[in-house]
Amino acid sequence: MIKSMTGYGKAIKSENEREYEVEIKSVNHRYLDISIKMPRVLSYLEEEVKKEIASKIKRGKIDVFITFENNSTEGKEIKINTEIAKVYINELKKLAEQENLLANIEVTEISKFPDVLRIQNNEEDEKIKQELLETVKSATDKLVQMRATEGNKIAEDLDSRVEVIQNKIKEISLLSAGLIEEYVVKLEGRIKDILKNQEIDEARLAQEVVIYADKCSIEEEVTRLNSHISQFKKLLNAEEAIGKKLDFIIQEMNRETNTIGSKANNLEITNGVIDIKTEIENIREQIQNIE
Repeated sequence: MIKSMTGYGKAIKSENEREYEVEIKSVNHRYLDISIKMPRVLSYLEEEVKKEIASKIKRGKIDVFITFENNSTEGKEIKINTEIAKVYINELKKLAEQENLLANIEVTEISKFPDVLRIQNNEEDEKIKQELLETVKSATDKLVQMRATEGNKIAEDLDSRVEVIQNKIKEISLLSAGLIEEYVVKLEGRIKDILKNQEIDEARLAQEVVIYADKCSIEEEVTRLNSHISQFKKLLNAEEAIGKKLDFIIQEMNRETNTIGSKANNLEITNGVIDIKTEIENIREQIQNIE
């Protein structure tokens, strides 16, 4: 099953006042390129997110957008800056002595002063890590499914185009076989006109026919073309990433078609070659979007 390189996947997960949202978009690219935008508090998990996506996607430009709301205590620690608190206390005591005030300093009051208390995110929280990766996995699965659906449509189109090429090859092969017979008849007629009543040198005639047949024979090219088509069809059912392999095969098919075109001494064959090259170019455009 082939896969397209374009697709979209989104997943949302809510867990005990923690909410995760992951969006993944993919487009064509020669290699796998993953770009992630995520909250700084989760940045330590970036490589883990990339590994999860790369385990299921082999090619494409992947853009990942992650949002995270944490209204729970999970992954948070309250830190008290004892040194700053002591400074506040000492300064308040000095003020009380200078102004003859009661130095009745409550801890709760000190905690309200700037920089005494702060909430620190715990960057090694396993629960948050697990929940985020589950959300990434869900979004990735949806992306892969969309890419597979699109890939099926592309495969159907490619299969029909390859069928057109195969039929054109058969037509060209039949036309080519008839060219030699036509050449023999024309050559004999030409020689008779030149020699008038003289005898035709059959050996020389046979030699000329062999030379012509060798020059215009497309048997090898047709054989290789059919072999490439067979490989192409097998790859359409492969489970692996096949985009690069298909691109190579289509280049080889184009090369063989060009050779047939250069040997063509017939308008119908030339037209057939043009039809094949048109289909090959359409296929080339399609496979640029295959993983």
